[in-house]
Amino acid sequence: MERGNIVVDKSFEFALKIIELYRILNIEKEFIISKQLLRSGTSIGANIQEATAGFSKKDFIYKMSIASKEARETKYWLQLLNKSNITNTNVDTHLNEVNHLISILTKIVKTSQQNL
Repeated sequence: MERGNIVVDKSFEFALKIIELYRILNIEKEFIISKQLLRSGTSIGANIQEATAGFSKKDFIYKMSIASKEARETKYWLQLLNKSNITNTNVDTHLNEVNHLISILTKIVKTSQQNL
């Protein structure tokens, strides 16, 4: 893992937390939303990694935009878990973290588009 790149570091740490949440949800016999959450929550960092190795500024923006969309999807699944009472596990911390990632990614995409 690259050190010093805030969005890379935060997305990696978030993915680890999503994996742990996935394990907890599976113990609680919640398999459907947890699988969607695992896919989107770990995909954020994967797309950020791809963006940092982008071939061009447009490729970078495209991959960061996908990471942003995955973060928004992750937020949706977390909100469903939070409001549906499927689980007793508190996901407020996860929601705060994904909102922070969305904010960072939005700024990165907007700034990159302006500098294109």
